[in-house]
Amino acid sequence: MDIIINGKELTLTSSELKQCLIEYGAKAPFSVAINGQFVPQEQHANYTLNDGDCIDVLSPIQGG
Repeated sequence: MDIIINGKELTLTSSELKQCLIEYGAKAPFSVAINGQFVPQEQHANYTLNDGDCIDVLSPIQGG
């Protein structure tokens, strides 16, 4: 299955969001939006991705 994550194409071996984040190398803390909709962290383990989904992994930015 092919998806787009943070603007880059990625071919996955699984349709599970949690596995996708592991393959991508996402490191906590982060938030996830799929096709523009935020997915709560509690749902990552049970969320099933679809071919062509666009995933944004967003990390907090510190500033001052």
